[in-house]
Amino acid sequence: MKALTFKRYGKSPDIGFSDIAIPALQPDEMLVEVHAAGLNPIDNMITTGMFKPVLKFDLPATLGSDLAGVVTQIGSRVTRFKPGDAVFASLFDLGKGSLAEFAVVPERVASLKPGNLDFVQAASIPMVGLTAWQAMKERVTVQRNQKVFIPAGSGGIGTFAIQLAKHLGARVGTTTSTSNVPLVHELGADEVVDYRKQQFEEVLQDYDMVLGTLRGDVIEKSVAILKVGGKIVSLIGPLDVQFAQARGLNFMLKFVFGLMSRKIRQQAAKRGITYSFLFVRPDGLQLGKIGDLLSSGAILPVIDRVFPFAQAKEALEYLATGRAKGKVVVQLK
Repeated sequence: MKALTFKRYGKSPDIGFSDIAIPALQPDEMLVEVHAAGLNPIDNMITTGMFKPVLKFDLPATLGSDLAGVVTQIGSRVTRFKPGDAVFASLFDLGKGSLAEFAVVPERVASLKPGNLDFVQAASIPMVGLTAWQAMKERVTVQRNQKVFIPAGSGGIGTFAIQLAKHLGARVGTTTSTSNVPLVHELGADEVVDYRKQQFEEVLQDYDMVLGTLRGDVIEKSVAILKVGGKIVSLIGPLDVQFAQARGLNFMLKFVFGLMSRKIRQQAAKRGITYSFLFVRPDGLQLGKIGDLLSSGAILPVIDRVFPFAQAKEALEYLATGRAKGKVVVQLK
């Protein structure tokens, strides 16, 4: 089968199409014919080697994490799905990739595709949906009338997270450029800061949660807008000791991650705020609950561009520009 692979880490990962064998199924796995694959910023970050200590791949490795497609084969222990079922899933952190004609998908990470979504729409959801869900339902448990700050509201995670926060009854603040202000308002944002005109830390106040989606000094500046007892959940780092412990990493990595996060943890502690790093995990049952919200229309997919499979590398390059309004998806069927 054809797959988009990378052969090494670093500045020259040698990304290109390869013909690879279809892997054999384990008893708890399914073979899925991929109709569409959603892209995420971490797909580009993986090839740099940034996450090499914690994400394990056998090189050359297939790129991509999210997919939607049709089950063609099932392992002997699979009970929730059958051949012909339309499913969607995230393969993140499984050592597998989605930018291929077929993908091996563990039963536990998949869910039936919402019937009102096409494959492109469904493929845009898994990682951003699970990330927002785990941040707001597990790490923080967002309550009605709490205030949640979601920077970069017009991006892939932002467009989903705003909608989920509003569904949970929160008031939402976000940042975006002038041209995207109408979009984030339409998604439900209550306080919108045009970052070309204002600094969000000078405008927003008394927030309960910050969802860290941007690199740079945004996380540190976010401390100022939180009330005592507020929480920062970062998706982009710095990594912390709790993350290292959860993954069973060695002492040296625990020490390094502790150093990396010391500054933000100290700044947060001075204001009675907690900081944590969130590494999303695939979860088919949670994805099913997200699917229910999509089926009801409570949350709508936001897609910027769709690329054909032949232009999958160009799709990753476009995503890396940071200009996408919503998600970038590669369509195979």
